[in-house]
Amino acid sequence: MGLGTIFIATAIVALLLTTLMHFGLHKVKNWGLSFFQNFAGALFVFSGAVKAIDPLGTAYKMEQYFEQFEVVFKPTWFSFLSPLFPKLSAYSAGFSVFMIVFEIVLGLFLLAGAYRKFTAWAFLLLVGFFTFLTGFTYLTGFVPEGVNFFQFGQWGQFVETNMKVTDCGCFGDFIKLKPKVSFFKDLFLLIPAFLFLFRSKHMHTLFNSRINAGLAIISTGLLTIYCMSNFVWNLPDVDFRPFKIGVNIRERMQAERDALNAVDILAYKMTNKKTGESIELPYDQYMKEFQKYPAEDWELEQIKSEPAVPQTKISEFEVSNLSGDNVTDSLLNDPNYSFMVISHKLYGKDKTVVNVFADTIYVPDTIRTGGTIQIGRKAAGVRERRDTLMTKDWNNAGFMKAWTEKINPVLMAAQKEGLKGYVITAYLNAGAINDFRKNIGADYPFYTADDILLKTIIRSNPGLVLLKNGKVVMQWHYRQLPDYAKIKEKFLK
Repeated sequence: MGLGTIFIATAIVALLLTTLMHFGLHKVKNWGLSFFQNFAGALFVFSGAVKAIDPLGTAYKMEQYFEQFEVVFKPTWFSFLSPLFPKLSAYSAGFSVFMIVFEIVLGLFLLAGAYRKFTAWAFLLLVGFFTFLTGFTYLTGFVPEGVNFFQFGQWGQFVETNMKVTDCGCFGDFIKLKPKVSFFKDLFLLIPAFLFLFRSKHMHTLFNSRINAGLAIISTGLLTIYCMSNFVWNLPDVDFRPFKIGVNIRERMQAERDALNAVDILAYKMTNKKTGESIELPYDQYMKEFQKYPAEDWELEQIKSEPAVPQTKISEFEVSNLSGDNVTDSLLNDPNYSFMVISHKLYGKDKTVVNVFADTIYVPDTIRTGGTIQIGRKAAGVRERRDTLMTKDWNNAGFMKAWTEKINPVLMAAQKEGLKGYVITAYLNAGAINDFRKNIGADYPFYTADDILLKTIIRSNPGLVLLKNGKVVMQWHYRQLPDYAKIKEKFLK
């Protein structure tokens, strides 16, 4: 499904609603305006709903934006804004829920014609905010490595890998839009946004003020609870991500790699380094004329066919032990059931530990033994040596409780029956990880992987994934994790 399909379906719904409101309810004042109301309202309800299923997905996307904004604003006149973004990242989940609920409620307001002036202004501001995000995402593709976004004179040709945020998350993980498509989608939505603003008095209204107030209060309350339930207390109702239950990670990874290796080169795009002129030639023609485009004068880019198997985060599934050795294959090739605990972040405050040791100082010395002289050494004193270790203070009681009361009992019971249990966390120094293991009393191994990959696998920290021979058998939010006996009875067959 693409944006075109979504727009067509939304337009059909908007047309049906407008027809019903005109002939059945006699509420339409202006057909075109009411159609745009219903179109924008239905689109916002839909896009908000697919994000409400997985609010953490939006939260993680906002963290990526905040991280980039911190870097972009730091060397500019707006550097005073830079320290704000790490603080916003700490509240990304709450910000995500607010934005999702606001988007859906605003969509309902548009459909109902509630609070017309407020709705018109709110729609314009929200679309403007979305346009800023999608525009930033797309336009960073023109910013070469090492160049700041605001150094407009140094922008170059669009290169997809220049984009630091690869997609806007407009429809969550339900559908991934190209940043350019997302940007132009939001530019299009600015048309009805300004139309609503200047023609708000002519927007249709279905209900009186009392019903509108009830709509606002009830929808806001129910949507907030629903969003919270999809990450605070449980996993998302619907899993749009690649690591869903039933997927064989090993087989899918191999299929994606094979498909990527099997793509065809369709054409070559050449860009003149001096003039900026771009030429695109079909593959066969380029092979005949390649001598006309020497590498010292032209930058070369291959245009390839799309892989037969879409590329997902599964292709990036790579796990290492604390020594840096790759253990991916051994984990995915285990023919038995195994318990993979995912924790994209071990919560704790940074702490510096200084260990003081007494080092003996030795000096050379000559020792006469019989008629020979040997060179030896003797103690000349003692000096103090300090070793500094960067670790963390594991004082997050709720997080630690999830491990000691939920994760540990399951993994320890599994290990007693000969099954593997292990943790994959984000890259962190081995000392801090081992200190965490000691604090929770874990005797199972810890591995590391990219934090974005871990956030994609499961929306719980910690979260448990039951694997068998690379296949995802089941997933649990730590709050919903049953004891080992129940897992064994239902799943270990």
